[in-house]
Amino acid sequence: MASDRGARSTKAGDTDDGGPELTPDGHHVIIGGRRWRATDPSIPESFRQELVDELMAARRAVRGAESDARRRVQDAKTALGERGAPWWEEPAGEEFDERIAATIRALTRKRDGSSICPSDVARAIGGDSWRALMPEVRRVASILADSDEIVVTQKGETVDIREVRGPVRMIRGPRI
Repeated sequence: MASDRGARSTKAGDTDDGGPELTPDGHHVIIGGRRWRATDPSIPESFRQELVDELMAARRAVRGAESDARRRVQDAKTALGERGAPWWEEPAGEEFDERIAATIRALTRKRDGSSICPSDVARAIGGDSWRALMPEVRRVASILADSDEIVVTQKGETVDIREVRGPVRMIRGPRI
């Protein structure tokens, strides 16, 4: 799942983008002498930026004591690969399902008032192999739709993602 995209030098102050020092394996960043999990480098830049923007908005919401703020931070960090199952390991199981769900929630929050495509989620977590993740994304989306966290539509009408064929869109549900 990981790629060489976004690889940086491991010497302090000698990164190609001015970013923090990375461990030799690239899995962690060193900030203030502490190791933190690095963002998944296979996330395409446009999706990475959307997720970082949602993370920053969620952190501001924490400072403002908003009720769902910590959940938003957790979702954004999980979507970025900074929490949950390590992004450099083979994706599988409940932890990977949670990354899919967190990515859906984070992107639908970020694009509030607009919809996302299941392929946006697959691209954000799957890098170059995103197409293989589409069945998993649709499966997790069906669970989120059942719990009213998202609404799945096709041609503007609410649909059951398990039964409908063809392109669908996802928007924030009443419980997110």
